Amino acid sequence: MEFDELRRRLAGVVAIPVTPFDEHDQLDKSAYFRILTRMVDGGIEVVTPNGNTGEFYALSAAETRQAVELTMTAVGDTATVLAGVGHAVPDAIAAARHARQTGAHAIMIHQPVHPYVSAAGWVDYHRAIADAVPELGVVLYMRGTRIDAVHIGRLGELAPNVIGVKYAVADPAHFASVARDAGLDRFVWLAGLAELSAPGYWVNGATGFTSGLANVHPALPLAMLAALRGQDYTEAIRVWQRVQPFEALRAADDSADNVSVVKAALAQLKLCRPDVRPPSRHLDDAGTAAVARLLADWGLTT
Repeated sequence: MEFDELRRRLAGVVAIPVTPFDEHDQLDKSAYFRILTRMVDGGIEVVTPNGNTGEFYALSAAETRQAVELTMTAVGDTATVLAGVGHAVPDAIAAARHARQTGAHAIMIHQPVHPYVSAAGWVDYHRAIADAVPELGVVLYMRGTRIDAVHIGRLGELAPNVIGVKYAVADPAHFASVARDAGLDRFVWLAGLAELSAPGYWVNGATGFTSGLANVHPALPLAMLAALRGQDYTEAIRVWQRVQPFEALRAADDSADNVSVVKAALAQLKLCRPDVRPPSRHLDDAGTAAVARLLADWGLTT
């Protein structure tokens, strides 16, 4: 895929599918197909296997490869596949090359999980991975303010296939400064904290946002996208208000139940089991009941 076309597709709703497990704690292929095809049939154009909502850090290397393969089988060329990669540089490169071989269109590099991160080392880390798959577009995943705009811009100069930034910091004003200093037009900027951050990020230059909600109710993020693209901010906030209780459940207790809430909703819709892996936890009865009320309010259940 040409990078211009990939940039266009990334400027929208970038869904992060869950990774469903069966009763034996193995990837549930049929459930994965159901969830992916439901999202894509509902209008979602970009999916990210092995994102954080997919429990990336709880999956083995073999399982992350399987997730990419299942995604390609499920969606083929009907959606853009942005495969999550990470961990040590050799492991991330191997995963990126597997994604390329499988037919994925781009990779998202998870923020390095390391207690000692230098800005120069951050550039080296991402450049090594990007250089290994020059044919693929690369999206950076940034969850903190440690790395500044100078280094993001420097990486963009060194690695032309780095075309997007998923920026997940709850500070739209800080985002605005970083995006402009690093290159507002050089990268596709995504609001990385999903629908709750999308309106604030959008008015500051983002052109897309990530979504875990798309697993459950793809029409809602697409409605928000349409409103934001049409600069109908009143409608965007109306959608935001419908989404907020669900996302608040996910964000509670420092996002302890981020994935559990999504899987609880999917279980009530009979799309997959509610099982998550440690260090996530099964949603408690109160949370499960709250999810049930939201699904009924959205008209997804009776």
